[in-house]
Amino acid sequence: MSEKYKFRDPEGLYFVTCTIIHWIDLFTRKEFKHIIVDSLKYCQNERGLIIHACVLMPSHLHMVVSGNLLSDIMWDFKKFTSKKITLEMDLINESRKEWLSKAFRSSADKIKRVKTYKVWQDGNHPIQLESNKFIVEKLDYIHQNPVENEITDEPEWYLYSSARDYAGKMGLLAVELLY
Repeated sequence: MSEKYKFRDPEGLYFVTCTIIHWIDLFTRKEFKHIIVDSLKYCQNERGLIIHACVLMPSHLHMVVSGNLLSDIMWDFKKFTSKKITLEMDLINESRKEWLSKAFRSSADKIKRVKTYKVWQDGNHPIQLESNKFIVEKLDYIHQNPVENEITDEPEWYLYSSARDYAGKMGLLAVELLY
């Protein structure tokens, strides 16, 4: 992994992106979305993750976060959700189950440290946000993502986005607003 993208400042504010392998649109099913939301709640309550902004898109998750040991939290989050997602595929009527399993297994086969399935791409590309201009830019990017992808007309209408919180509505996660 590049030395450029690391959590260097334990008190820093970071823009991160977690992406499903091959940019697969996994989060089109509510069950998979709920795994992510519940796991993020756990990370907030038990691990000290502070979420300032987030959006869960069909193939990826963008967040602005802070907190101690962010690298460890993100690693554990991705490891846990990978297991939960692959287990959930067996419990729900997922029409793409065979195809998804094959894609996740194929990605795991290429990496010695992964035994069965690889759901997430490596890394989370943390970028430290050090200026107000950069913070506003990333907040706008996150909140406009569902609009740009024609999922919704207005950012605050998308249930899986902190744009709701910034618009004065209740979102699914506790969000520490930046303005």
